[in-house]
Amino acid sequence: MTDNFTPGPFAEELAAAGIPHHMHDWLGTFGVGALVVKMGIHFLEMSPERTVATMPVEGNTQVAGILHGGAHVVLAETLGSFAAGMHAGPGRHAVGIEVNATHHRSIAQGLVTGTCTAIHLGRTLATHEVVMTDARGRRLSSARITNMLRDNAG
Repeated sequence: MTDNFTPGPFAEELAAAGIPHHMHDWLGTFGVGALVVKMGIHFLEMSPERTVATMPVEGNTQVAGILHGGAHVVLAETLGSFAAGMHAGPGRHAVGIEVNATHHRSIAQGLVTGTCTAIHLGRTLATHEVVMTDARGRRLSSARITNMLRDNAG
């Protein structure tokens, strides 16, 4: 049982990641995940239809000094999975079954913004497009993620 006065074990992590307070009950048991914290992902908007977050380039680069392609995919999968989980609703969860990405342009510094937009929100599947852009709005990569929506066990 939770109350409105006792913060959960991940309250600081959720606040640092930009998770709106009204969503802390949903994520309070598990937090946002160690990889989200490590990558520096910070949420700006959260809904099943549209989820937006930023991620710093610094600390997420590959050997050539540019944002690692896998970092793009981590941001995309994070946004798509959170959006699908919100769509799934109470008593259900999202499980990623497919993700793909195309890299269009590199970036060596600054922030990347990922904008996740629903393509399909069904009863058993949710598919989102995620576009990563730089501070000037230039497209860095495009990704698509599909999540299967399942009932929680027990």
